[in-house]
Amino acid sequence: MKNGSRLAALGGVVVAGALALSACGSDANMAASAGSAPSGDIDCAKASVNAAGSSAQKNAIEEWTKLYASKCAGANLNYNPSGSGAGIQAFTSGQVSFAGSDSALKPEEAAAARKRCQGSGALNLPMVVGPVAVVYNLPGADALKLSPENIAKIFSGKITKWNDPALARENAGARLPASAIKPIYRSDESGTTDNFTNYLNTVAPKIWTWEKAKKWPNSTGQGAAKSDGVTSQVRSTVGAISYVEMSYAENNRLQTAHVKNGAGEYVELSSESASKAVAGAKAVGTGNDVALKIDYATKEPGAYPIVLVTYEIVCEKGLPAEQAGFVKSFLTYTSSADGQKILADLGYAPLPPSVLTKVQASVKALS
Repeated sequence: MKNGSRLAALGGVVVAGALALSACGSDANMAASAGSAPSGDIDCAKASVNAAGSSAQKNAIEEWTKLYASKCAGANLNYNPSGSGAGIQAFTSGQVSFAGSDSALKPEEAAAARKRCQGSGALNLPMVVGPVAVVYNLPGADALKLSPENIAKIFSGKITKWNDPALARENAGARLPASAIKPIYRSDESGTTDNFTNYLNTVAPKIWTWEKAKKWPNSTGQGAAKSDGVTSQVRSTVGAISYVEMSYAENNRLQTAHVKNGAGEYVELSSESASKAVAGAKAVGTGNDVALKIDYATKEPGAYPIVLVTYEIVCEKGLPAEQAGFVKSFLTYTSSADGQKILADLGYAPLPPSVLTKVQASVKALS
């Protein structure tokens, strides 16, 4: 329930207090962003709420909870970064108040969510742009250039050596060893995998013949659990290559490839280049649902093509009043200017204004 006190602007030091984050460990040491705590007309909520899902958004949730807690005594959020698939299952079974997911609900998931929401629909609300980095561990070969076709060949086992002629042609002058390429994939169900396999199937369908899936679809390479596991495996394995959210790549100082987009440019991954890709996304949700379809073959100049939008999956109506009040209050903050401006410093990209305006209207309509 809302406690009636309004959130005042943060005056200086961020106090990470009442909001406890239940999450697995990360190598990232996230610094609090002074001045980004909730301000303005957001009502504090006093409740204990459980949430689960996307590990891609874990670092953002962690920072948001610290900043929200600095102004909202008695607010407790326990977020378990169990992966998108597990988070949606927890949501539809009534174990959590909202879920984080790196892909919008599928029809069968939406049907289960409708039952969980007492007959009301569940909304897909984009909250974070999570650029997907193609990361690798190859000393002496920074800024590797990779086309969609060659990425597909690597992860389908058709290119197995770093000095393969196809890679050498893209990387003239680079020191590419004759050693084996060691792909690493997510072993658990993951929205990141869902987006990455969708990208491969979209841009290189003759090479990548598998449909998009949250579970890695072939046996090429070695699996590692969750984003932390993938980054740890890449960091400790010379010759490794994988896919992981930009925040994990940056926080673990992993090498990242420049990826060729639909305009023929090899684009370096950054918050700015990722936001350019999302700005051109097609809205496919109806009503207050803000599900998006990303154009992986974007020809937008300077756009990095492999991006995912990580959603909060919420009941439009139907939650117990105390939980509903917390979810609305917290998401009002995360979708605010204050909430979004911390993302670039955490290795994410903020939502472009065209998308953010729709999300803010949907959050306002929650009840």
